[in-house]
Amino acid sequence: MATAQIQHSPSPPPQPPVAQTPGPHAAQFQKLFGDALSHVLRTCSYSKFSSCFPTPAKYASQTLTSIWQQITTKVEASAKKEFEDIMVERDVVAGLNELERLVAEAKGRRKNGVEVREPPHTLPPERLFLAHLAPYLTQTETELDGELKRLQAENEELVDGIQGQQEETERLVGGLETFIADLERANEVMGNEIDGNGVKKEIADIEQEFRAAGREAKL
Repeated sequence: MATAQIQHSPSPPPQPPVAQTPGPHAAQFQKLFGDALSHVLRTCSYSKFSSCFPTPAKYASQTLTSIWQQITTKVEASAKKEFEDIMVERDVVAGLNELERLVAEAKGRRKNGVEVREPPHTLPPERLFLAHLAPYLTQTETELDGELKRLQAENEELVDGIQGQQEETERLVGGLETFIADLERANEVMGNEIDGNGVKKEIADIEQEFRAAGREAKL
């Protein structure tokens, strides 16, 4: 009685490890994040920051500069750490590198007019997983790119709004200062004709109230 020969499917050859060094797509993705973060930090310049605090900027500029540097440094460090944590948690570099490899293989087969299909059962689980994950990674990269651009636009609108409020405040303060100056001139004219301290005291009180309102508006 002949012994039956059992045929086994050949074991798939081991796949080369996916490089953890960022490829073109991964490097571009990291550069995109770095550029967006740098833009946000440049938007919050010291000149714009100090314009929101005119009194400390005038009398304690060194302290205000130190506070601004601490804030921007902390924001930059926190953003970079969170980005790196996400990159490691989602294994983004390896995923984008594998995506590049798959795209390059597909382009090579299309260019040579040869389409080589490997039997699915011979593919390692990692490659099958990444093949299914590639469209999601591409979509995620596009969505993140759009989200970063949206945040940049919102930050620019916010800065424009702050500048507009600052200009409006300066206009109001200028009007108050003009009004106070008019009161002072009127007081000088009336000082020669009005006798008694009661009227002069009322005018002085009005001037003091307007000066206080002007200082609060500047702050």
